[in-house]
Amino acid sequence: MSRTPQGSLPLPGMRWRGLNLQFFTLFFIPLIGILLLITFGSLTLHQRAMRQLVGERDERAARTAASALGEQLYHRSAAVRGLALRASDQISPGEILDTSAFLLDDFYFGLALFSPQGDLLANNGDTAFWNSLTEVYSSILDDAMEQAGKGSVFSPPLQSLNNESLVFVAFAANAESPIAVGAFSPVVIARRTLAGAFAPGDQSAAFVVAPDHQIIYQIGELAPAEDAKSHPGIAEALRGESGTTYVQVAESEHVIAFSPIQPIGWALVIEEPWESVANPLLNTTQLAPLILVPVLLLALVALWFGAKQIVQPLQALEARAADLAWGDYEAISVSVGGIDEIVRLQTTLSHLAEKIQRSQAGLHSYIGAITTGQEEERGRLARELHDDTIQALIALNQRVQLTQLKVAADPEAVTALEEIQSLTEAAIQDLRRLIRAMRPLYLEDLGLVAALEMLARETSTTESFALEFQHKGLERRLPPETELALYRIAQEGLSNVIRHAQAQNAALTIHYDHEQVTLTIEDDGQGFEIPESPAEFAPRGHFGLLGIHERAELIGARIDIQSSLEKGTQLAIYLSIT
Repeated sequence: MSRTPQGSLPLPGMRWRGLNLQFFTLFFIPLIGILLLITFGSLTLHQRAMRQLVGERDERAARTAASALGEQLYHRSAAVRGLALRASDQISPGEILDTSAFLLDDFYFGLALFSPQGDLLANNGDTAFWNSLTEVYSSILDDAMEQAGKGSVFSPPLQSLNNESLVFVAFAANAESPIAVGAFSPVVIARRTLAGAFAPGDQSAAFVVAPDHQIIYQIGELAPAEDAKSHPGIAEALRGESGTTYVQVAESEHVIAFSPIQPIGWALVIEEPWESVANPLLNTTQLAPLILVPVLLLALVALWFGAKQIVQPLQALEARAADLAWGDYEAISVSVGGIDEIVRLQTTLSHLAEKIQRSQAGLHSYIGAITTGQEEERGRLARELHDDTIQALIALNQRVQLTQLKVAADPEAVTALEEIQSLTEAAIQDLRRLIRAMRPLYLEDLGLVAALEMLARETSTTESFALEFQHKGLERRLPPETELALYRIAQEGLSNVIRHAQAQNAALTIHYDHEQVTLTIEDDGQGFEIPESPAEFAPRGHFGLLGIHERAELIGARIDIQSSLEKGTQLAIYLSIT
């Protein structure tokens, strides 16, 4: 089946469509003008984009750093929980702490185990430190007992004897087991985490704030307002929100990104003037449109070369490959040009087509022999049905008629015999129709046109749709096997209409001219999606089309199928007779 190209590129090498003076006037000159306008007039757009970009970057940095700090806190909570669980298993507090010395890197001020009554059972680190803070951590011990078995308890940031900030975390496995307490420096973990996630500049900073608005740690020179409660982002982060806000500070606009730190309820705030980050990028992006002008010209040249040497040859090769799939073995040999890879690909396809053609020749011989055998067997069966079965039914019908004369006085017998006679005559008619389908006598005696006309008449009589038969041109007798193949194709085509099309109207047309015979079957049914090649007929269940295609190839005919959903189908067979 020949195919029509779906479209062509408006490029040189494609008959120069689109690359004339109008193309340059209507496309390239306005495009270059727009690029120049963007170069000198898009600073505001760049600033907005960079402002948003810096804000998004800082928000991601704040979320990442807050998550990392939260992981550090979860890690310390899990470590204390492990000590408490071991203590609940009746292991001595001293042994527990001795085997947990590796945790001291995370707990800068040490670890301790307390009785449920608040007595210090064991500790590592400075014992004086733990004894000096009895009143400080007594409240956290009470909280730990209230949360026994549920979760760890963190204290607010406190000041040690040497004025260092510290935080206690405590956990009790149950109300009767010892309480594990760890003391760590929030400054240390904040410094380690933020140093890897945020690099402050002259006017940028990041700070960690406790729920009581106490600044736990700060990196960078920029300080928040004296009243941390009023500083943008802090209150939102302490409420568990994440986001970005912009604040005008003096002559610059600062971007403030904030995020909560779980599980302790702290807040992380990052603040910096976005212009200091965006200015170098803005200067570069302002030149980008000018750079695009020569790039556009180079792209045009590359596009022209690609269309001339790659796209156009590939389109032509695709069309020839499609023709090859439908049995046109000569089409693939016509050169399409293009780059060497395409030429080699076409040469390979041409060799493959030769091998397929040789294989198809042998297959056609085999299919032809099978088809001949089928037709001979059909003829034999038709003759036997005509000579034996029909004659027996005719004799039976005559005996019924004679019997009717003898039992004329018995109404019930007459009625029964009439029913038998009606069934016998119907069986005779059905057998004759079957014989004509198996062995078209009109085809042998009167030719293809008469046989097709009789086929159309019988089909329109027995089916629910209207079938029109047309004969055009002067009929020319063809070889018997050719006429039989065309007749079988018409039979199968009408069978497809009956079984699948759900049509209201159909037409069967045969047209003779000086060079070819054209057999056409059309309907106004539901249509179908045409397979890309005959190889897809069987997988998609189009066995009728597969049989039509094979019969057409056996007589050297070309098949063309046109169909669309809800718009009907046209099947045409073209047979050259020159």
